[in-house]
Amino acid sequence: MKKAVGNGGRLIARLVVGGIAALTLFFLVDIPSAPPPEPYLAYVGPGAGFAFLGSFMSLLAAFLVGAASILAWPVRVLWRTLSGKKGWKDAKVRKVIFLGLDGYDPELAERYMGEGKLPNLAGLRDSGTYSRLRTTYPPLSPVAWSTFATGVNPAKHSLYDFLNRSMKTYLPELSSSRVREPARFLRLGKWRFPLGKASIDMRRKSKTFWSILGDEGIDSSILRVPITFPPEKFNGRMLSAMCTPDLLGTQGTFQQFTTVGEGGQFDEAGQQRPLTRNGKGFKGAIEGPPNPLKDESGPMIVAFTLQVNGAGSGKLAVNGSSYDLKPGEYTPWIRLTFRAAPGVKVEGIARFLLTETSPNVSLYVTPINIDPEKPALPISHPTYYATYLAKLLGAYSTLGLAEDTWALNERVIDEQAFLDQAYSICGEREAMFDNALDKTKKGIVACVFDTSDRVQHMFFRYLEPDHPAHRNNPHGNGATQYENVIEDLYQRMDTIVGKALKHVDKDTVFFVLSDHGFKSFRRGINLNAWLLQNGYLALKDGADLGTPYLKGVDWSRTRAYTFGLTGVYLNQEGREAQGIVAKGDAAALKREISDKLSGLRDDELDQLAIQQAWPKETIYHGPYMDVAPDIVIGYANGYRSSWDAALGKVTAEVFQDNLKAWSGDHCVDPALVPGVIFCNRKFDSDNPGIEDLAPTTLGLFGQKPPAYMDGNDLFAAPKT
Repeated sequence: MKKAVGNGGRLIARLVVGGIAALTLFFLVDIPSAPPPEPYLAYVGPGAGFAFLGSFMSLLAAFLVGAASILAWPVRVLWRTLSGKKGWKDAKVRKVIFLGLDGYDPELAERYMGEGKLPNLAGLRDSGTYSRLRTTYPPLSPVAWSTFATGVNPAKHSLYDFLNRSMKTYLPELSSSRVREPARFLRLGKWRFPLGKASIDMRRKSKTFWSILGDEGIDSSILRVPITFPPEKFNGRMLSAMCTPDLLGTQGTFQQFTTVGEGGQFDEAGQQRPLTRNGKGFKGAIEGPPNPLKDESGPMIVAFTLQVNGAGSGKLAVNGSSYDLKPGEYTPWIRLTFRAAPGVKVEGIARFLLTETSPNVSLYVTPINIDPEKPALPISHPTYYATYLAKLLGAYSTLGLAEDTWALNERVIDEQAFLDQAYSICGEREAMFDNALDKTKKGIVACVFDTSDRVQHMFFRYLEPDHPAHRNNPHGNGATQYENVIEDLYQRMDTIVGKALKHVDKDTVFFVLSDHGFKSFRRGINLNAWLLQNGYLALKDGADLGTPYLKGVDWSRTRAYTFGLTGVYLNQEGREAQGIVAKGDAAALKREISDKLSGLRDDELDQLAIQQAWPKETIYHGPYMDVAPDIVIGYANGYRSSWDAALGKVTAEVFQDNLKAWSGDHCVDPALVPGVIFCNRKFDSDNPGIEDLAPTTLGLFGQKPPAYMDGNDLFAAPKT
């Protein structure tokens, strides 16, 4: 006991001292609020660089909350003990475990179970319950996991996509969170000092089941469940997940250093930097965030040198330390310190991979993650929980979309490098999950693994030898070493299930679930092109096709438009800044466009492209309808919103082959991509939906679900 207290005291001391030393940073460091470079203004899939606008200054509030939390710890423990008696009074179980396998597909799971390849999941099916799980409209991770957490449909939690549109500017903005920087700064020459407070707002509405239970003294550990940034305050622990930015403020911007070319931007989510000769080696400069102390200062940099030793190996020197680079192996997480001024610094972590040594030299640098040991933004609750995990388990990825799908799309890394990265991140998640399970005797442990989603996005083409992406694949169809990647993925996830089962007893309810399934993504549909051809969208005179973010659109003649992944928006009078569709005409126009898009065919291939299009009122009910797409699109198997449409581009062609490694997707008709749910107990319901998990959990702990929840308790008779 004395040792534990001593270790805890040292940890608190380190946190307090580190926090005091960082106060200057909290006051000064901010992510620019001006519009970011174009490639980072739209999310088109996990890993793309949608810029997170805002300010690091919110860390001051985060630090103060963390310090207060440490000082109030004895009072909190006493209160939790006393109030917990009431919260547990009617509980039917002592513990609930949620193991989320993002994107785990029922068709593939059923096939592999039938072949005897998923013994742990098959055992759960045979002794308890297995069912396909209804997902959300649309079946996107931020939408579905928000419904999982709150038990409500999207019109009650307000998330419909990764992006919202700004009704003032028509530019996309991150749907899940918003950062507000100080309104005023004190400027002294080239220096600036903030006058006021910044804040980070969670834009998801409705209350999570773990927060409701926390109010009753029932404790939870919530690990990497999507849409938990910024972390909420509740009775428990949380490590944020999807939409947590990197140190640059984006959703993941990698950097490639190479002796080829002069550098520049990739199409999406990456920067190419020059690698120049330095004697017998090379040198480069890693770009970080802008210097917070100066106006228009440009990015801070960390210089490095690289020696290439031949046979794919080398030596990296950065921040005063050196690291061996081995063929095909990533470095460990390396701390990068960006110095703004004496005593003021910003820290992140990244991993390096030497991808080419002859005839050219290329070095890949992962997106610069927020350092969990010294977070530059609040990424956990309590604020010291991220640091605790880093001290206990070592450095780990904190980026919401950690697996670098766009580096593979751009061929900066190859398939094996992507797999190595994905499974390394998966290993970090397993260690966190195991730690929470070991320490939880009662309450909730929920952990979501992204690996199952990311690997399927990038390797689905190997299930289909005629997939268009093979035309753009340097390995061609002969890459037999990747044909079993998805089968191996499903078996690896089954192994994680087996480890979790060791923590399940008669007083524990264990759920394994996915938010959606998967389908092939072979062809993209640009609905802006279709709207243009059918007279619903117009371009300005002389505007070029293919410009992003709806820049060439003539709003005085445009009635409907699209961007993102999920649907069509009307340019409505009194709602959009330049709206022309009268409110009284909106319902008829939505029905007209929906009827035309439902059953849309791809004449070139003579295939169904869109199964169904729904006016939003037919599928949603709740107070946040204005945020929703006016028409939600249910794409057919093999189709999805095109990459250009997701960026708000208007093109000449409606249909286009998908040639990227990103070859599987789930942004389709929800009926095509249900998730899965396994449980060690029998359900009373034979048609479970992801909205049912929140009220079910409340019921297991003896709490009555709020009347506004849309889901049913799976262990009780359904609502009449």
